[in-house]
Amino acid sequence: MARWCILKMAHIVLTSGLGNQYAGGQTELEIEAVDVRRLVAALEEQFPGIGPEIQREMAVAIDGQIYQDPYLERISPDSEVYFLARIGGG
Repeated sequence: MARWCILKMAHIVLTSGLGNQYAGGQTELEIEAVDVRRLVAALEEQFPGIGPEIQREMAVAIDGQIYQDPYLERISPDSEVYFLARIGGG
């Protein structure tokens, strides 16, 4: 008997600037990663140059919660992850 396993991956949304500059216009992707650090590494592997840009310029929202320093934050297979421009302030 064959068993099928459907692997669910996190839904990733890039700003149009990131998508246009690094991902050939793609702004929505499905990627498997357990935390933001591994997600950024997977994006960098697929779209060279995007990793440093994310580290310099982006905040990350995971399931509606915004993180300014998100690299150890966990990502579930059913998470929605948005990369957003950081908001400066003083």
